[in-house]
Amino acid sequence: MSTDAPKLSPVEGIKEGSQYLKGTIGQELHEDSDHFNKDNLQLLKFHGTYQQDDRDKRAELKKTGGGKAYSMMMRCRIPGGRLTSDQLLAHLDLCDELGNSTLKITTRQTFQLHGVVKDDLKAAIARVNAVGLSTLAACGDVNRNIMCCPAKRTGPLHNTIQQLADELTVALAPQTPAYHELWLTDDETGEKELVGGGPGEVVEPLYGPRYLPRKFKIGIALPDDNCIDIYTQDLGFLAVVRDGEVIGYNVSVGGGMGTTPSASKTFPALAKRMAFVTPDQAVDVAKAVIKVQRDYGNREDRKVARLKYLIANWGIEKFRRAVEEYYGGPLQDLTDDDVTDFDDHMGWQEQGDGKWSYGLNIENGRLYDNDQRQLKAGLRAVCQRFKPEIRLTGHQSIIFCDFDEDQRDELIQILRDHKIVTTEDTSTVRRWSIACVALPTCGLAITESERRLPGIIDGLEQPLAKLGLDKERFTLRMTGCPNGCARPYNADLALVGKAKNKYTLFAGGGWLGNRLAFIYKDLVPDAEVVDELVAIFAAFKANRQGDESLGEFCTRVGQEDLAGLAAAAPKP
Repeated sequence: MSTDAPKLSPVEGIKEGSQYLKGTIGQELHEDSDHFNKDNLQLLKFHGTYQQDDRDKRAELKKTGGGKAYSMMMRCRIPGGRLTSDQLLAHLDLCDELGNSTLKITTRQTFQLHGVVKDDLKAAIARVNAVGLSTLAACGDVNRNIMCCPAKRTGPLHNTIQQLADELTVALAPQTPAYHELWLTDDETGEKELVGGGPGEVVEPLYGPRYLPRKFKIGIALPDDNCIDIYTQDLGFLAVVRDGEVIGYNVSVGGGMGTTPSASKTFPALAKRMAFVTPDQAVDVAKAVIKVQRDYGNREDRKVARLKYLIANWGIEKFRRAVEEYYGGPLQDLTDDDVTDFDDHMGWQEQGDGKWSYGLNIENGRLYDNDQRQLKAGLRAVCQRFKPEIRLTGHQSIIFCDFDEDQRDELIQILRDHKIVTTEDTSTVRRWSIACVALPTCGLAITESERRLPGIIDGLEQPLAKLGLDKERFTLRMTGCPNGCARPYNADLALVGKAKNKYTLFAGGGWLGNRLAFIYKDLVPDAEVVDELVAIFAAFKANRQGDESLGEFCTRVGQEDLAGLAAAAPKP
């Protein structure tokens, strides 16, 4: 039997030799080049930034003999999507002054800034930190931004789960001083020695010198409000509530959306329910789960390095035993509590303290100003007038908090003055849709997504109204590639880029987030997408039973019968 050590992927060597994520980033920041080298590109992710190029400009530049139009995408770490008006204003300033003049609310309750050139990157990261936020661990093979129900409510429930999000953020953050040295000091040489890590000193007690095999995502939810899609997370904490108090959490493990169609060994997965933990156990159990993944996750093949593959190989019982071993004791069995509802927190909602919050739907999370709509200017006006607390949702939208009753009309008027479509004037299908960035900046995108979904919805709104389904709640999600950043694989309906101008159409998930969709049709041409969706809606209208949801209907009839019913149903 061979005793050879497993062959590690190249990225593992880059991490291990990086001096705890420092690499030669400092030197490159001072070099006369518009892009970073390949090794540093892997390390920069841990610092919250990806190198990209404008793919719309590639062909044009190639014709003239030029290179790529490089820039950096910068992502923040905003636990549970909670921030101040001043922090939002600072990001709006950043996107105007150092970015491409737009700001993206992500599906993980944070901001992405696109178009930052290399020479401005250090200044941009420093400015984020100057307002009390960070980009550290927003990307990379570590725990990323922790999702949590963003609703502002008085009482112990939301306070408890949001406090857990904050505690986990601190406990699971990388400890390397490289981030501070690279981005938050005035060293001009880029040659400063890494502080710490001397003989006998452990720089990363949780992660170690190679960090995790792959990215890691955590979400915290309430049973009656799964607004953060808990079963798509590597690690989920579902609050167990008794007599208005959180007595603990049902822990789920192994969710993940990414897949590679050409590799049958890859697949999307929903997390498996593992054990119940008390509030005082939650942080240490999270660390134990991460340590198991750190030590046993696949470091040879990044395609199968996520936690979901370890659990698929081991089974949930073996994985639980390993977690208990790292934790140092047995865990309690699960309670029966599970997800039962989903609140997107849009529109006016009472906070319970005499104040109101207002959830504003932001289509695909993109904040911009143009002749038709002034989203950035409108948000500036709201923040400057009211100074509300801000919450970002897992559906790429925004919540303004702490409004008095007599301020509600003024807020709505400010939005309308800036030609912003209010939530009340947004169709249900648009409100429950999300899309990833895709083209032109994402290097993995195969097809359009964010720029295409609004037009698809334009084509759906009238047929849905004719079918009497315009108030029907279902999730419609779109991604430009199979990596699944907009969580398509558990949606009622989803479009996933498969080939140029062609999509895989999924059906059968649901807004509750606890069921995977199936492939309904593959390689659907872009020009036929709307017709295919309308046919599904027509079949649903003609054949639904009782009050079943769209996803439930699709799952009940299955792919083959759904195709037949869709072909036979009268079209609106």
